[in-house]
Amino acid sequence: MAHSESLLVLENFIGGKFVPCSSYIDSYNPSTGDVYCRVPDSGKAEVEAAVKAAKDAFPIWSSKSPLERSQILNKMADLIEHDLEAFAQAESKDQGKTITFARTVDIPRAVYNFRFFASSILHHVTECTEMSTIGCVHYTSRTPVGVAGLISPWNLPLYLLTWKIAPAIACGNTVVAKPSEMTSVTAWMMCKLLEKAGVPHGVVNVVFGTGAKAGEALVCHPDVPLISFTGSTLTAQRIMERSAPHCKRLSLELGGKNPAIVFNDADLSQCIPTTLRSSFANQGEICLCTSRIFVQRGIYSEFLKRFVAEAKKWKAGNPSDPTVDIGALISKEHLEKVRSYVKKAQAEGGRVLCGEGVDSLALPAGNQKGYFMLPTVIAEVKDESCCMQEEIFGPVTCVVAFDTEEEVIKRANSVKYGLAATVWSSNVGRVHRVARRLQSGLVWTNCWLIRDLNLPFGGMKASGIGREGAKDSYEFFTEVKTITIKH
Repeated sequence: MAHSESLLVLENFIGGKFVPCSSYIDSYNPSTGDVYCRVPDSGKAEVEAAVKAAKDAFPIWSSKSPLERSQILNKMADLIEHDLEAFAQAESKDQGKTITFARTVDIPRAVYNFRFFASSILHHVTECTEMSTIGCVHYTSRTPVGVAGLISPWNLPLYLLTWKIAPAIACGNTVVAKPSEMTSVTAWMMCKLLEKAGVPHGVVNVVFGTGAKAGEALVCHPDVPLISFTGSTLTAQRIMERSAPHCKRLSLELGGKNPAIVFNDADLSQCIPTTLRSSFANQGEICLCTSRIFVQRGIYSEFLKRFVAEAKKWKAGNPSDPTVDIGALISKEHLEKVRSYVKKAQAEGGRVLCGEGVDSLALPAGNQKGYFMLPTVIAEVKDESCCMQEEIFGPVTCVVAFDTEEEVIKRANSVKYGLAATVWSSNVGRVHRVARRLQSGLVWTNCWLIRDLNLPFGGMKASGIGREGAKDSYEFFTEVKTITIKH
């Protein structure tokens, strides 16, 4: 295809310098369907250069004190925050999300990731025990691991990239990061700030490209002892297979099929608006989004009526319009995949109450070729349906009725995933009881997406391996050593 001279062309960031690539990938603006950016199609050679730069930088960076590293992370936070609007505009254009979501969620959280780990790295303690009868003292010491390979997804690009970079470098590691080839712009923008923040050359290297080429080369590299990955369960299986010969340390944050359980005594005035957000925020392209809503039979009809009425009010359109609630999905292929699930649900007897195929989608002239879809609510779906079992990752949620607590726990747990769940009830004993029995790494009660980064984040079953957070990320990105002194 012919390329305009105005296309944005990205370069890899290796050893503190921007480096051009011999081949490039087209990147699309999801809201228009037009190519607007060219992303390096990196492979083994680029990854090799980045790993070498990271290895060379490791001795100096790892010898810096936690306080020195903390000050640099805080400076990175300040610089991104100073350019928050530019980052938000770029993230919205690159990913398709609304400018409002990018301004209020993505970029502020990226800033906070640096600030949080800048603080937490100063407050970890080691363990010590004494065996006084034989005159021995034991204590632990933690040291950085080396070069960390970081692979981040397209749904929350800078948010999730910094969630990995910040703890990795705070702990004294150097990194080679590979963002998604579909959403690389804000990572490239971040690289422009590293030197100004005081990050030494080679500490942070960013190689752009596909998972099949750049990602595979990073995962298979013998000098990258640990991999932190956020993405699909299928890709994680490949990472485990390819990294196994090297016995790499893995952190895998994967998909979800998250239930919301709404009991008869739920406060619907709080539940309905929050569950709309948990179902459709960021076009439903968040691993924590609700895609199965179980409503107790006593309020099922009322809930469904009010939920559908409110979902119909959500406006899809140009992401730069501050009145728009839902932006564009990431790609044409992903849009077709999400639509196919709605068709499958209908074929299996499900009833589409709003959204895809039911309501008309009116888009501005400039967005007619964009990848848009209205919030879609499906009822009367069986638990065995693919829409109730598989991760859709779009603005689609299924609403079904249940009768008893015992029944709904069993049904909520009847999927291969176990990332997150929400429980709506005013009965304190019930919410504690249900939360303990749900097979989910996170359970929110009467709320959604309220996070304390000190606490573990991650899923059970096919939703991942390991946890992320202040303590968990510190333990992942460091090696622990037990030292015994006899006196």
